[in-house]
Amino acid sequence: MSGAEAQEIRHLLLSSHDQYRELSYLHHTLDDRLHQLTEKQYLTDSEQLEEVTLKKRKLALKDQMERIASEWAREHSHN
Repeated sequence: MSGAEAQEIRHLLLSSHDQYRELSYLHHTLDDRLHQLTEKQYLTDSEQLEEVTLKKRKLALKDQMERIASEWAREHSHN
């Protein structure tokens, strides 16, 4: 799947797939919080732990989104 095809599938899923849309929203929310943390000059111990946890959760969400996109592409391929 090309980058353009993957982007097209993502846009389609955002408009038509509730679970994908929810995962994307959560991913964006976690990303916003990570940006807040990275703007700080110093992170407390709890903020450092939060940063690591957020990164892991973001990655897990992205993996779920990619799985949904791959399954959708496989089901809708024209082969």
